[in-house]
Amino acid sequence: MSAGRTIAERAPPAPPRGWPRERIIGYGLMGLWILAGIGLISYLLAVWNLTWFQKYIPTYFSGLKVTLSLVVVSTILGAILSIPIAYARMSKNTILSALAYAYVYFFRGTPLLAQTFLIYYGVGSFRPQLEAVGLWSFFREAWYCAILAFALNTAAYQAEILRGAIQSVSKGQWEGAASLGLHKLQTLWKVILPQALIVALRPYSNEVILMIKGSAVVALITVLDLMGMTRLAYSRSYDFQAYIWAALIYFAMVEALRNGTDWIERRITVHLRR
Repeated sequence: MSAGRTIAERAPPAPPRGWPRERIIGYGLMGLWILAGIGLISYLLAVWNLTWFQKYIPTYFSGLKVTLSLVVVSTILGAILSIPIAYARMSKNTILSALAYAYVYFFRGTPLLAQTFLIYYGVGSFRPQLEAVGLWSFFREAWYCAILAFALNTAAYQAEILRGAIQSVSKGQWEGAASLGLHKLQTLWKVILPQALIVALRPYSNEVILMIKGSAVVALITVLDLMGMTRLAYSRSYDFQAYIWAALIYFAMVEALRNGTDWIERRITVHLRR
């Protein structure tokens, strides 16, 4: 009897009958999404206007090019700027570390919209001083102000992503590379960064997604990006589907980036799954 009880106690518990709660919730949410999609498609079919579509959709692609240019240029500039900021954040020099911390703290702690307004309207109020140093031609253009604001904002986030990814690599990697006679720069480039970028891939992807969605704020400073063209189409037609099409285009961009990130991650982590 004792042995029998021991075997029974060691036996795995019987699986629960019926569907688990998590599956029920998952299928319920999926059903809601399907219903929402069907409702959206039904609405677009009901209000379909070929004349409106032919007139305004080309302007959407014009705005889309502006949005993509803004995101790509500011992301690249932010990535370049994030390198010295991340280095300063990890530096043992108290002054450098404090300055980098203050920069990151400010740009991560204030809204992107406020930063864009500060650069476009705030700095622009110093026109005589800017003309004296030859910078007024830059700050009078909303496009350049948007690029500057977005680059400074994303640099703060990318610096923290880069710093966290580098620090996630164990110190043993540095010590092992030093024992092989590798210089610190060689170690960083050939040993640390390849491992750190795997960790940083997802956060970088999320940052670009946030940049794509946040780029809509530039419409408030007269930059005719995708949202700016959407507002223009709605102001002329008073047709609510203008915003629906814009939302679908933003959604398509985000999904394309997300799936692209998944594909890159699978390719660069093949050796980890073997």
